[in-house]
Amino acid sequence: MSNDALPAESVGSNANISDALKAAAFDRLLQHLRDHPEVQNIALMNLADFCRNCLSQWLSEAAAAHGETLDKASAREYVYGMPFELWKQRYQRPASEEEQAQFAARSAHSGHN
Repeated sequence: MSNDALPAESVGSNANISDALKAAAFDRLLQHLRDHPEVQNIALMNLADFCRNCLSQWLSEAAAAHGETLDKASAREYVYGMPFELWKQRYQRPASEEEQAQFAARSAHSGHN
């Protein structure tokens, strides 16, 4: 996350937005990503410091915080709209040297591995 990010309290974290609306927006984001498989995870990481795998990890963490269990494969299947290995086979392309270098530089600053 950029150091320029606003603190949560300054961007309306106390706004009266229901969990149903938040869930609908999350589902819309997932559908948008499913509709655009040409957008590679490394591009998302390089531009926004998150990717589909991050979303699936956050989903698993949210489940755990609510006393539920959601394994990695199930979370990824929900986010990708299909089993992860199938998505990789169909859509993932090798990252370019430039993308890898940008990711490595960004990862050094953001803590992503």
